[in-house]
Amino acid sequence: MFACQQQKPQQVFQQMTQVDQRVLLQQIKSDYRQILIDYFTTDKTLKEKIDKFINTVFCANIPVPQIIEIHMELIDEFSKQLKLEGRSDDTLLDYRLTLIDILAHLCEAYRCAISK
Repeated sequence: MFACQQQKPQQVFQQMTQVDQRVLLQQIKSDYRQILIDYFTTDKTLKEKIDKFINTVFCANIPVPQIIEIHMELIDEFSKQLKLEGRSDDTLLDYRLTLIDILAHLCEAYRCAISK
């Protein structure tokens, strides 16, 4: 069960002020960065982080292209950092799996919401 269904509904992203949108997107980007960092580790809290992220995105009705844009920005940042360190960024291609996983969770949230 999503928290937004149990609590007062959050304001929809498109109805937020630009300042509120930027604040929310920064928080989402920060959360997603942590998911990317932990994705291929044995972090026991990863599932909770993904669930929290999906809940936030779902409740605020963040457009999927915005999530993809955040993913691409972070991967670009990671790539630049690896190049500065003289390391290959080939492994970053594996992080497409993270995006697919996140989008699959989000699709499931929408599917469950529609079926109710």
